[in-house]
Amino acid sequence: MQRIARLLAVIAGLCALVLATEALAQKYPSRPVKVMVGFSAGGPVDVVARIVGDRLGNKLGQPFVVENRAGANGMIAAEGVARADADGYTMLACNSSTITLNKTLFKEIRYDPQVDFAPLTTVVSAPLVLVVNPENPRTANIKSVADLVAAAKAAPGALAYGSGGNGNLAHLAMELLSQKAGIKLIHVPYRGGSAAEVGILAQEVLAVFDPLSAVPLVKAGKLRALAVSSAGRLPALPDVPTVAEAGYPGFDISFWVGFFMPKAVPAPILETLHREIVAAAKDPAVEEKLGSQGVVSVLSQTDYAAKIAKETKELAEVVTAANIKAE
Repeated sequence: MQRIARLLAVIAGLCALVLATEALAQKYPSRPVKVMVGFSAGGPVDVVARIVGDRLGNKLGQPFVVENRAGANGMIAAEGVARADADGYTMLACNSSTITLNKTLFKEIRYDPQVDFAPLTTVVSAPLVLVVNPENPRTANIKSVADLVAAAKAAPGALAYGSGGNGNLAHLAMELLSQKAGIKLIHVPYRGGSAAEVGILAQEVLAVFDPLSAVPLVKAGKLRALAVSSAGRLPALPDVPTVAEAGYPGFDISFWVGFFMPKAVPAPILETLHREIVAAAKDPAVEEKLGSQGVVSVLSQTDYAAKIAKETKELAEVVTAANIKAE
């Protein structure tokens, strides 16, 4: 009888916990939710956070307030969220580098991306575009990835490419291509992707993995697109192959923006936020706004976690092989 009584008490406790958790989810949120962004206002992460935050606020009845804590490649905001109360009222909006690269590049990092956060979903994904300048005599005849690789093999260590800085995703994309193709190039780090784009237009470097700002320049004939870095083709440049299609299977590097909560936030709250963010991204009016920042891309929480683990491992291998040091 005592065993039965104890068993019934345990069952009653579990039922009470389930009911309390369900009640928590039903009344969530009951006050404003803070959305931490580790980059300046007006940048891609900030824009996505505000678009999604506005939709969540309208849908869930409480404001989702963006707070910008820029610095250290998003690490200041990420650490703040990792240390926040797990009550569902502090959210992180960040880019892929904050999650998949910082732990490899920086010794002084006070959060563990795969331990301290509960992934919600990605929202947009922006592939990089491998471009050359058709007006540069040295690249006028380079019209494919194979042409670029052939030119590099003909002049080992003599051809220069640009990126937005050491450890920048564009830097890693070119290093990964170099490793897969067995070529050696000279890296010229600029202060940001825009500066690297200016560099290739000025014929200072021969190639760049450019962000989506390259698309208008490609369409205007100012730059020539050789390939895109994602697993699938870019809708804005449907005739441009992927690097994988160009002969390097498995090549897939993109800049993405996604959302996270502290790890211990109750599952019902995580499920609510995941469901509403996905619904927001699929709403035609919201999707149109998000489209200015990349291709709308949402994942299940499980697939998001798997994506993070895969990219973290792959990028760490690239960093180690190329001996890349953060600036």
